[in-house]
Amino acid sequence: MKRILIAAIISAAFATPPALAANVGISVSVGQPGFYGQIDIGNYPPPQLIYRQPIIIERGMMQRPPVYLRVPRGHARNWRRYCQRYNACDEQVYFVQDGWYQREYVPRYQQQRRDHDEQKEGYRNDRGGNHHGNDHENKDRGGKDNGRD
Repeated sequence: MKRILIAAIISAAFATPPALAANVGISVSVGQPGFYGQIDIGNYPPPQLIYRQPIIIERGMMQRPPVYLRVPRGHARNWRRYCQRYNACDEQVYFVQDGWYQREYVPRYQQQRRDHDEQKEGYRNDRGGNHHGNDHENKDRGGKDNGRD
């Protein structure tokens, strides 16, 4: 019986398709649904907080500014259990309310990202990322160099 059980375990281990056995990571960033973690308050409106006072699990050696986190409600309630997941056990942590995050933070964050991407794209086009222009002046309609310099 023991041999049958061991054989079944070994065959099951090798029968697993490689695609299912692979470790697949999913990355969710700030502003996307399902994001939990630290957010940069910067010049955003003051956040609505779950608790008025910061939560500190382990006192750190140096005083750093507080950390603002969006976490599931259960994580905030039992922070001692979850602080290591966020690398924040020795930080002063403020938990932002989900409604504030969705209404205030996400729309502004996404707009800033769009503005940044547009500026970056404009910069590329100004620097010659779009190679249309002088190349066409030196070629006739057939695409051959007509000898003009």
